[in-house]
Formats: sequence, structure tokens, C-alpha cells
Amino acid sequence: MVSAPADAKDLLHQLATLQARLEDLTARLPAHSIPPAMMIEMEEIEQAIADLSAQLGRGQQSPTDSH
Repeated sequence: MVSAPADAKDLLHQLATLQARLEDLTARLPAHSIPPAMMIEMEEIEQAIADLSAQLGRGQQSPTDSH
């Protein structure tokens, strides 16, 4: 039970890092003709954010895994 907050803290740090990367990428997007590599990177970051958010959600719903 002691490691759960550390795990959640690590996940929150990763989430914040990914959100910052997404904001940076979004700020660099050209108005027209977005390069495919940028679109792929954006989709990968968004998926990683969704995955981490889901992990955090599961962790908050079931703090003990004794069942």
C-alpha cells in the first residue's frame, strides 16, 4: 500500500510531461499542410495520455488489490 502513492506520483509526472509535449507540438503545428510525422506524433502522445489517465483511474477506484 505504501508503493501505490509513489506509483501514482510517477504516473502523474509522466502525464504532465506528455501533456507538455502535446502543448508544445500543438503550438508548432502549421496552419496548413500538417506533416504526417507531426500528426502521427500527436496521435501517439494522445494515446499515451489516454492510457496513463486510464491507469490512474483504475488506481483510484481500487486502492487495494486483495480480492
